[in-house]
Amino acid sequence: MDLKMDALLLRAADYGESDRMVTLLTAERGKVSAAMKGVRKAGAKLRFASQPFCFAEYVFAEKNGRNTVTQASLHDGFYDLRTNVSSYYAAACVTEVCDRFSMENMAAGPLLVCAVTALEGIEQHLDAPNFYLVKFLVEAVMLAGYPLSAGDCPVCGKKIAGRRFFDLRTGSFNCAACAVGVPASESTYHAIREAISLAEEGERDVAPQAEEDGYLRALRLLRAYIGYQTDTELPALAQYLSL
Repeated sequence: MDLKMDALLLRAADYGESDRMVTLLTAERGKVSAAMKGVRKAGAKLRFASQPFCFAEYVFAEKNGRNTVTQASLHDGFYDLRTNVSSYYAAACVTEVCDRFSMENMAAGPLLVCAVTALEGIEQHLDAPNFYLVKFLVEAVMLAGYPLSAGDCPVCGKKIAGRRFFDLRTGSFNCAACAVGVPASESTYHAIREAISLAEEGERDVAPQAEEDGYLRALRLLRAYIGYQTDTELPALAQYLSL
């Protein structure tokens, strides 16, 4: 029985003479692994569907518990994301986090929507992708169930002003008097606070409001936070931050 689902390609690996194994993110079944036969041949009909960041409607044939992609209809190939190193790694951060935060046979509709929205934003703003990457990471972290807040100090309850600290254990910002966690700049605080607000409101078509330096600092802080909470590294994000 064939199965048809919208999916975002997260990663692919060559095998055999001309085939690829792909990992896809679907709304209905989370991560799905499938074979794509002959897609490395010149002129292969489904070659586009095995390329990085492809978002398409995939048709799967299942046999003995294994999936094979038999057809695909393109929604968006996000081709411009592959035109330079910076945009490529920014997009790779999105698919990398989706890979880490999703599982097989687990609904992942909200994460898929967030990922596609982030790729659209990065592609439309190739010269300034940090806002869209911060927004996505905050949404993904919250969807994965990791706490993240940027309100009043959770220790003393006072409004945070001046120096700030971020507690990697609780995902919250603290005031200088309580000084729990690692130092965080004011611009970092405002960048993450903005992203949290947008995530809670479900806003999609938005423009950045914080300082550009704040988004870059926020990415570094979010990398540390995700690493602390999951005990894993994010190579694509590390590479992006090193560019």
